[in-house]
Amino acid sequence: MPPVLCVFVKPASDERTPDGVEDLRPPVEQLMTVRADDRDDVLILTVEGDVDGLTAPRLTSAVADAFRALAGRPLVLDLTKVKFLGSTGLRTLRDSAHEAVHHQGVQPLRVVVDQARPVIRPIEIVGLDQILALYHTVEDAIAAGDLR
Repeated sequence: MPPVLCVFVKPASDERTPDGVEDLRPPVEQLMTVRADDRDDVLILTVEGDVDGLTAPRLTSAVADAFRALAGRPLVLDLTKVKFLGSTGLRTLRDSAHEAVHHQGVQPLRVVVDQARPVIRPIEIVGLDQILALYHTVEDAIAAGDLR
């Protein structure tokens, strides 16, 4: 009878993967950050990193908090530092745009994108460029005035 080999698996709570190799993925908090710049005339949310199925709920929450704090000011969502925009992130943008239109006294959602394909290309492919107010700089988005 051949010898039986046993493979020991480390628990999931260990900082290593089950095969014992260190997991080199960054913590969720490092995959995406959202910073708020609350000014007298505008609220700017700057998003950095990946917007995907794992991080999109945090972006949804940040946008919802921003809507509650607007008091008639425009909301600018700066995506120029986003490296990946997945389908869940696109859905978050769509839902946020619809929410902005339906809030009384809230101006349409202004989204800042650069020419980086990871962000602008998915927005164009799914047609979100038709419902979002897109700008290439935060300054342009702020200077756009009242879009109601």
